Amino acid sequence: MSQPLATPDRKELLRSAFVRIEQLEARLRDKSAEGREPIAIIGLACRFPAGANDPERFWQLLRDGVDAISDVPRSRWDIDAVYDPNPDVPGKIYARGGGFLDRVDGFDPQFFGIAPREAANMDPQQRLLLEVTWEALEHAAVPPLSLTGSATGVFIGLTTADYSRLLERQAPEAIDAYFGTGVAASVAAGRLSYVLGLRGPAMTVDTACSSSLVAVHLACQSLRLQESRLAVAGGVNLMLSPGGHLVASKGRMLAPDSRCKTFDASADGYVRSEGCGMVVLKRLSDARADGDRILAVIRGTALNQDGRSSGLTAPNGRAQEEVIRQALQNGGVAPGDVTYVETHGTGTSLGDPIEVQALGTVYGAGRDPARPLLIGSVKTNIGHLEAAAGVAALIKAVLALQHGEIPPHLHFTRPNPHIPWASLPIQVATSRQPWPDGRPQTIAVSSFGFSGTNAHLVVQAAPEERQREPYTPRPAYVLPISARSAPALSDLTSAYARVLEIASDASLPDICFTAATGRSHFEHRLAVAAATRGEMLDRLRGFLAGEQVPDVWTGEVPMRRSPEVAFVFTGQGSQYVNMGRSLYESEPVFRAALDRCSAIVLAKFGLPLLDVLYPPAGAKAAAEAQLVQTAWTQPALFALEFALSELWRSWG
Repeated sequence: MSQPLATPDRKELLRSAFVRIEQLEARLRDKSAEGREPIAIIGLACRFPAGANDPERFWQLLRDGVDAISDVPRSRWDIDAVYDPNPDVPGKIYARGGGFLDRVDGFDPQFFGIAPREAANMDPQQRLLLEVTWEALEHAAVPPLSLTGSATGVFIGLTTADYSRLLERQAPEAIDAYFGTGVAASVAAGRLSYVLGLRGPAMTVDTACSSSLVAVHLACQSLRLQESRLAVAGGVNLMLSPGGHLVASKGRMLAPDSRCKTFDASADGYVRSEGCGMVVLKRLSDARADGDRILAVIRGTALNQDGRSSGLTAPNGRAQEEVIRQALQNGGVAPGDVTYVETHGTGTSLGDPIEVQALGTVYGAGRDPARPLLIGSVKTNIGHLEAAAGVAALIKAVLALQHGEIPPHLHFTRPNPHIPWASLPIQVATSRQPWPDGRPQTIAVSSFGFSGTNAHLVVQAAPEERQREPYTPRPAYVLPISARSAPALSDLTSAYARVLEIASDASLPDICFTAATGRSHFEHRLAVAAATRGEMLDRLRGFLAGEQVPDVWTGEVPMRRSPEVAFVFTGQGSQYVNMGRSLYESEPVFRAALDRCSAIVLAKFGLPLLDVLYPPAGAKAAAEAQLVQTAWTQPALFALEFALSELWRSWG
């Protein structure tokens, strides 16, 4: 018969069991926290109608309340040939307008290593994604070519295939091997990964109008699951033929005046538009550790489906409420903390009341009527970008947080009578206004697909930046500029000159640092050294004018392979007192390396090297007499050269 365990052993077993339980609970808490970790937006880029081809111009369009809708350009199709105001006429379109990009046929395939023949068969949506993604990465100060082999994910929203139909109208013999990859939706994401050498997940998403916001949600999930360390996400939409307009016309979806009159009594449909937007995402903890500039933080995201509603394409108010609640719960954000919602807001008599009622049900509960929920829609400015609509709304939200104000919602003069405004603590933001309480707070973004897939994101202002160490002034700063060709180098140099001229809040050290470390470098190169902004601007202008300018170097570097680096220094006889002193006083890496060498020389040979290199006032002559002696010369030269190499290594 077995003996019972002794009491101390029982206690030890119980103690060990409790410790293991606590450890398991801690691991579960950590895993749960990882699944909810905020996601930092560290870069963005866009091409939107009316020339809003970068974040600055897009913000100006929003702030100034610009209506970006225009008639269909002749370069797309002959609107007169297909227009008829009667929606019942077969084969005709009853709306004449849209939101269009300029020069969608312009593309530099060689920049991306693509043969011109292959580029001709590439859907311009793929071309646009390559360009805008590159710009977004540079906006994030992430050199695109540095990502080769990295776990970077690509998530793209795309729905239209106009270019495929245009190519198919050609003679059959015009179709070649590049046609398949050129128009396949899957390749829109895959080509980005291929060109940049990315090894993370890559996928193209089609949930109709919610595609790009769904892509952002999937990117956040991938980051939280740690299958990606960095992610690019967004969407693209181009209208290259009248087919999409024709389908929307037959469905009576388009507004006859080609305007999204969201929440207005006159709302009678939407206007189709095109564009591309991309954001660069990283886990907040990684962004902080890497010293990234954080534009905004995604706290919570959620997706769901309408399921069975009053019709396949009809919105479902209950589903909208559920997806909003889930996004708030996932982000740990209370409904009352959300100040503004960038709505889906297409401007339809059916969709607008359902959306506002869902917002009121979730965000209005317990809200102080004196602080109503503000709402608006970017579609009133640039129209409905379909697959790119969600990311356009997200970029607007980020810019509003950054600039500390809410831009105006357009085309709202008479509130829709089917919306119970009096009982809902909701207000349409019809005028440009500062944030309530004087500080940016929390924005939510909605996007609903006519496929029934709904997405909702909760976004907050970026956390306060950590206090940076003040710059130690240097005698000069180097601005490195490079491009694939000589004309492109001139264009980029002109762009830098414009920045130095108008961006008074950007410091010369910051500009030079980012140009050196935040961009990929190419064959045609220019380097300009200057001590001040004015001096740098003058030298750039002189180079552009073809003048001989001091401290300006230009040349071409072969890019066939990465060069091996070797440093060759001059020997004995080049030494002098105070050599490298300005670097010692201004560069911490240089100073640390020289101090290290000095400590070794002092310990080994008893020679106070720094006293000879940088003598106090009145001791220069004695130091010069010592420095010409080999016992001092050799350690001094080596120490200086080692410190220089360490400094260059720290600069990349």
